[in-house]
Amino acid sequence: MENKHLTSEEMAFIKNFGYLTFPGLFKNDIHQIITEFEAIWSSNGGGHNGKLHEGIQRSCIASFIDQSEYLSSLLDDPRIDNMMTSLLGEDYNYTGSDGNYYAGNTPWHSDGGFTEGQRIAKWYKVAFYLDPLTRESGALRVIPGSHKLNDSYAETLEQEVKNSLRTEEQKLFGVKGKEIPAMALETNPGDVAIFNHATKHSSWGGGGKRRMFTMNFSSRYKPKHLHYLRDVISRNSRFWIDSTYGQILLKTAGPNRMRHLEQVLANQDHLPEESRKAKETMSEPARG
Repeated sequence: MENKHLTSEEMAFIKNFGYLTFPGLFKNDIHQIITEFEAIWSSNGGGHNGKLHEGIQRSCIASFIDQSEYLSSLLDDPRIDNMMTSLLGEDYNYTGSDGNYYAGNTPWHSDGGFTEGQRIAKWYKVAFYLDPLTRESGALRVIPGSHKLNDSYAETLEQEVKNSLRTEEQKLFGVKGKEIPAMALETNPGDVAIFNHATKHSSWGGGGKRRMFTMNFSSRYKPKHLHYLRDVISRNSRFWIDSTYGQILLKTAGPNRMRHLEQVLANQDHLPEESRKAKETMSEPARG
């Protein structure tokens, strides 16, 4: 097992370009990872089963790794823990996970990194892709440098892209979404990708049932900024959950893992009420 502290070169790369990839980092563990992934989906109805023709492009389970003791233990794995320590400091926050089945295209977007609450802290996502993916079959594409907050290039992309390119035929800058200049992070099962939440990303040409799950992390919020963290936690209400974390993840947590959960746990008391309100206004929990 590789104790994956990031090198100075890797730190410089992700600072400037907003992403990193680690081919084969979990290749010796991928069989069990996929087994646990499928077991969770089986116990939750099995996902969208590739029903692209019904307009379902994403099926999502929040607090995903929390439903497996093995997947929860990835938080303690030095390959994850040391990378997050390198990026966010020893007191980083683990902010939740989601498991996904995707179908078709995913248009260009950021994962909330340009919101006021996420401008205050650093946010990163660790993504496990469980199927071989190429540029033309749904591999993640990223726009290098698009994560740089308060940078004119990144801020222009945020304004131009976030409400555009929702379909295959729409154009921006005179080209279709799949023609936007970008880096395709082609992956095989066992590879891991890390990217800043503000990094613009998409996928194009994917089939009906692409599997992936993500783990999200932030730097610790200062006391004067905790209201921003609470705002970010409120976004979980769309999944109709009362806690950011599931019981298996909490029950199996040792002292080191709890260090990365404690700030969110101390600032999510409003989530049950927010989820109750969401249930009143939504016919079903969000898929993504």
